[in-house]
Amino acid sequence: MKYKHLFGPVHSRRLGYSLGVDLVPFKYCPLSCVYCEVQITDHLTLKRREFFPLEEITAELVDFLKTKPELDYITFSGAGEPTLYSRIGEIVRFVKGEYPEYKLALLTNGTLLNDAALRQEILPCDLILPSLDACHQQTFRIINQPHPALTAEGLVEALTLLREDYKGLIWLEVFIIAGVNDSEDEMACLCGAIDKIRPDLVQINSLDRPGAEAWVKAAGDEVLTKVLNYFSARLDMPVEIIAKAQQEIAVPPVPEDIEATISATLKRRPSTAEDLSVTLGLHINEISKYLRQLNSEHKISVRREQRGIFYSWKQ
Repeated sequence: MKYKHLFGPVHSRRLGYSLGVDLVPFKYCPLSCVYCEVQITDHLTLKRREFFPLEEITAELVDFLKTKPELDYITFSGAGEPTLYSRIGEIVRFVKGEYPEYKLALLTNGTLLNDAALRQEILPCDLILPSLDACHQQTFRIINQPHPALTAEGLVEALTLLREDYKGLIWLEVFIIAGVNDSEDEMACLCGAIDKIRPDLVQINSLDRPGAEAWVKAAGDEVLTKVLNYFSARLDMPVEIIAKAQQEIAVPPVPEDIEATISATLKRRPSTAEDLSVTLGLHINEISKYLRQLNSEHKISVRREQRGIFYSWKQ
């Protein structure tokens, strides 16, 4: 069965061996973050919809899970914001009811969690991984380029409400861009917000592949360590750096057959991640993880052109 909504399983730095479940069309999101690996959001929206028939998604899950694969998580993620899918709660209940042996994770930007009904829908998840990059409105606009109706204050309030309702694990990601959200004023504001949200873990991240905007660069070890030390001294929960530049993380190599296909394709012509996704029939998130790994192994080169980020195979 060829899957439209499932991708992987792939090895995730945060979640181990994870099966991705994509519930929304490509680049539908309330934010257009400057660091996004799937590039600029095409459809900036807050409207929740049943983008795809529920039965189409559950049929794919049944087909994949019938072999009882070993997974660390089934993860709602993808190339858009999962909580935009209006029937996500029914899928959560389906997996928990039919496959209780699997843990469920939700990757979300948190912008829709002011909706009490939505918060109730996702309560059965074992782990929720929201993000918060700024709590000053101007910085929020610079980094996250939100839908006009969204505010940084509203996002902090939504994540605070999530913590009040949700008894599972919350790992909060903070994406650091040097010179934008790493000043003492920005870090102090973030610490105040995080103290209200009370996540179980704070994860500091930075760019390790081309972002949506060319000006976004990876924060160096010195910047990330500064943020780590500042947060750790002021917050009661654990804080860690997950940016690849800072950690020695054992990531499995790209499968030989997939690497060979990517190599053959890129030797013929440079391609974007979207091009490769179509050519290879793999989900954009899966392709992005493989490209990240190949780039870290210095097997590909990257250049930014008007149409997007192009990858070439190093001869």
